[in-house]
Order: sequence, then structure tokens, then C-alpha cells
Amino acid sequence: MSEGRIRPIALCVCRDRKRILVAEFHDRKQDRVFYRPLGGTIEFGERSEDAVRREFIEEIGAELTDLRYLGTLENIFTYEGQVGHEIVLVYDGRLADPALYEKESFQGNDPLPFRAVWKDLDEFNSRMPVYPDGLIELLEK
Repeated sequence: MSEGRIRPIALCVCRDRKRILVAEFHDRKQDRVFYRPLGGTIEFGERSEDAVRREFIEEIGAELTDLRYLGTLENIFTYEGQVGHEIVLVYDGRLADPALYEKESFQGNDPLPFRAVWKDLDEFNSRMPVYPDGLIELLEK
């Protein structure tokens, strides 16, 4: 995170029935686990759709198909004691490799290692949140 900067990111929600693929993170300062769809920073001169495709390849080695723009969310948050601010372009998409839908979890890198897991939408709540705020409502539209 860059202090005092707004970061543009693109995320993709891959769905499998009522499950979505999310990265699992732990905020040590708050001692809590939270989840976020995979994706990341949109580089200067890069389209958001291209950024999310690139991020999936970099993070989990997976290609995306059938990308569809869902909307934009603003995310102001605190992680590891630092305030962050993101403009989040959210996409819906499919993993090109159907075998990935059969795995419960797998290792990712962003650039630090993380675990990607399939979570049922009904599992998310205040003790087990998914970010950015407003994501569940956007998916229900």
C-alpha cells in the first residue's frame, strides 16, 4: 500500500454455484482473517480487463474466460495498521481450466504466498468478511 495514494485494482469473481474463489488473508494487527476475490493493481496504460487476466496468471497460473464487467466499488480500509484506499473494478469470469473448480484450495503468490479457497457466499459475515465492502450486494444484482 502506498500511503496517501488511491490504488486502482481489478478483481474477478469466479463462481461455482453458490461458491466464489477468494484469497484468504490474515491481518496480524487486528488478528482476523478476511477474504477478497483474486486480482490486483491496474498498471499505468493497462486496461482493467487485461490487468485482471494478468493477475490471475501471476497469482495462481490460471487463465480467465467469459469476463463480464459488474461494477465499481470504493474500498477504504485498514490493513496491518495502515489505511488503504482502492477503486475496485469488479468482473465476473470463468476459470479456463475446469479442474480448478474441483480443488478446495490451492497456493497462490502475490508476490507473497497466499491460499486461494472456494467459499460459499452464505459463509461471509462480520467475523469472516469478504472485501471490498459492497461486493455481496453487487453480486446479488
